[in-house]
Amino acid sequence: MCGIFAYLNYNINRERSYILQVLFNGLRRLEYRGYDSAGISIDHSSDPNSLPPSLVFRQEGNIESLVKSVYQEVAETNLNLKECFAHHAGIAHTRWATHGEPAPRNSHPQSSDPGNEFLVVHNGVITNYEALKGTLVRHGFTFESETDTEVIPKLAKYVFDKAKEGEGDQTITFSQVVLEVMRHLEGAYALIFKSQHYPNELIACKRGSPLLLGVKELNENSSSGSAFHDDNFLSKSGHPKELFLSSDANAVVEHTKKVLVIEDGEVVHLKDGGVSILKFDKGKHGGLSKVASVQRALSILEMEVEQINKGNFEHYMQKEIHEQPESLTTTMRGRLLRGGSCKAKTVLLGGLKDHLKTIRRSRRIVFIGCGTSYNAALAARPILEELSGIPVTMEIASDLLDRQGPIYREDTAVFVSQSGETADTLSALDYALENGALCVGITNTVGSAIARKTHCGVHINAGAEIGVASTKAYTSQIVVMAMLALAIGGDTISNQARREAIIDGLFDLPNKVREVLKLDQVMKDLAKQLIAEQSLLVFGRRYNYATALEGALKVKEVALMHSEGILAGEMKHGPLALVDENLPIFVIATHDACFSKQQSVIQQLHARKGRLIVMCSKGEAASVCPEEWESCRVIEVPQLEDCLQPVVNIVPLQLLAYHLTVLRGFNVDQPRNLAKSVTTQ
Repeated sequence: MCGIFAYLNYNINRERSYILQVLFNGLRRLEYRGYDSAGISIDHSSDPNSLPPSLVFRQEGNIESLVKSVYQEVAETNLNLKECFAHHAGIAHTRWATHGEPAPRNSHPQSSDPGNEFLVVHNGVITNYEALKGTLVRHGFTFESETDTEVIPKLAKYVFDKAKEGEGDQTITFSQVVLEVMRHLEGAYALIFKSQHYPNELIACKRGSPLLLGVKELNENSSSGSAFHDDNFLSKSGHPKELFLSSDANAVVEHTKKVLVIEDGEVVHLKDGGVSILKFDKGKHGGLSKVASVQRALSILEMEVEQINKGNFEHYMQKEIHEQPESLTTTMRGRLLRGGSCKAKTVLLGGLKDHLKTIRRSRRIVFIGCGTSYNAALAARPILEELSGIPVTMEIASDLLDRQGPIYREDTAVFVSQSGETADTLSALDYALENGALCVGITNTVGSAIARKTHCGVHINAGAEIGVASTKAYTSQIVVMAMLALAIGGDTISNQARREAIIDGLFDLPNKVREVLKLDQVMKDLAKQLIAEQSLLVFGRRYNYATALEGALKVKEVALMHSEGILAGEMKHGPLALVDENLPIFVIATHDACFSKQQSVIQQLHARKGRLIVMCSKGEAASVCPEEWESCRVIEVPQLEDCLQPVVNIVPLQLLAYHLTVLRGFNVDQPRNLAKSVTTQ
């Protein structure tokens, strides 16, 4: 939710038109995260003494609306797009409305005053903004927006003005202003500050919301792991540089792969082409204490620009559905071992090897996640229980926090999140750490908050996922958790055959997914039949209860159609009342230990004239829907080990959701009211 992007060029001439395009393109890379308005700020002139020093453009709607309004204003004011800036700092933002409706006045950057002395872009929520706002109003400040963000630049101006009054000729630094502001802020945030009092400087800071710095040095081949310190990176050597700040690596990778992931409590100051980092610790009462300078090393992004392009596909969701054979292969690469002198079939999860004994001694394993990640864990629960013999419980992160549910030192808590930044899951992680549990992370994002905070974990290696509705991350999460079950289960003789069959199934899984992707046109034809429907029920059980939940979630997320995943064993406890000849019902009945039960469910639904769509294993169409059932439609999928079947079974439902959305004319990559990464609670 929301997106931050900033661009600073140092000692290299860039025309205003170039700066604008970098900022606009940065915002375009963040579109998938979800937003309802956007804004940017650039300098009025290369002369820092010009008035007004900063220009602010804000617009409700999409980024192209912002672009159009900016160039319209540029034309009306005769602003010179060819003007060159040797040094310039620009900031940009896509906003997801939380406080105040989508409107230019509520868009970011938010300003301290009509002269734009301090400007701020903000992701997150300031929980004590009402108290701060009341104080600032008493000191004469007038508020223009309904946002929580506006208190931040106004507080910065208040701090700056008070310092000037009290210290006379002494100059307060930009970092000192920001640190003092942060002392008063409560909640989660990522912030970038820009100020006319500190031209060509930016300050970034964060607490619980993602932010990273990208570095592009244009005339020297510095070491990718060089640390920021006074003798090297901070020296004012005059080397031309471009610096990028972003809430997402997708907006940085096309410029540079050299990045620094900013950590909670860090204040990163960009000045004179250098970077200084201050780190603060929280005091006993939540305030700041012990501010110290720190050194950090750059790391290299492990992603390519091609990963964030659509290629030959019309939409990101379509591309990501069809990428699943490759993403699954990447997820398993180097982790599945088969053959060798003893012809052993084993799993190697390097991120867990030092903690497996502790996990095996756990009194229970607790999976914690939200949405699709929760569904992926639910799909893997049966095989984890079967192979480990350890009780496995499921927790929706927000519900665990609301209940303050018991977490014990003897528990292993597994946190599942595609982004690694999901706010509720992060809060649940902090809660589990406080209670002494061993915390394991399963994420798709190296360097994410969950990856850093957990004791150990597994990266799913699914590649960049741009579409808001998760597809390839879901299937890769299931595979990682199946491998986790194999690793925890050990090498007991009693389950050796089962383990080997699962490993063989994992090796064959990408081919099975390729095979089921051939149903694309079949699912498009089905979507055409369902285009006018208002509801869809999806029935599943055991491993495929999660498939029912996830398939229904995909349909409601992108096609904006009411859809409900139902545990088939609960059919007679309410859902059966909905069944008639008009309601389409999707039943997952691939061959497993519950197959005969699903056959019974199908019979009962047919007896009540339900409009059946049945997914079954190849060759079993006649056993689930006899030929004389004219109203029944069958979709056959390849069969494999029951614990891996959900990976194959979800693909037709992903395709159905995709085609329904496109046929209905909705935005499949940016569904209404939803965001890719939920970083606010």
